[in-house]
Amino acid sequence: MKHNQYFNGKVQSLGFNGPEGPATVGVMEPGTYTFNTQGEERISIFTGNLKIKLPGSKDWQAVEAGDSFTIPGNSSYEVDVASDTAYICFYK
Repeated sequence: MKHNQYFNGKVQSLGFNGPEGPATVGVMEPGTYTFNTQGEERISIFTGNLKIKLPGSKDWQAVEAGDSFTIPGNSSYEVDVASDTAYICFYK
């Protein structure tokens, strides 16, 4: 298991190898963050809410607990986190 910290500790996760492959479970504190991907990422939100600007989009989309989204590899995306938000991310 690997502990990751980003954005001065405002985003933290634990990395592990699950049955579907590499994954992280984490929490984001309120703020706006830009993430870069190497491979495809499938993210599910457990609790909290955020807005996401997907690669190539100019519009923000609301995402809340129970929602999932997929980000293509070799891209970047922005999130605007409104409240502490927990997620799981599966990597391909």
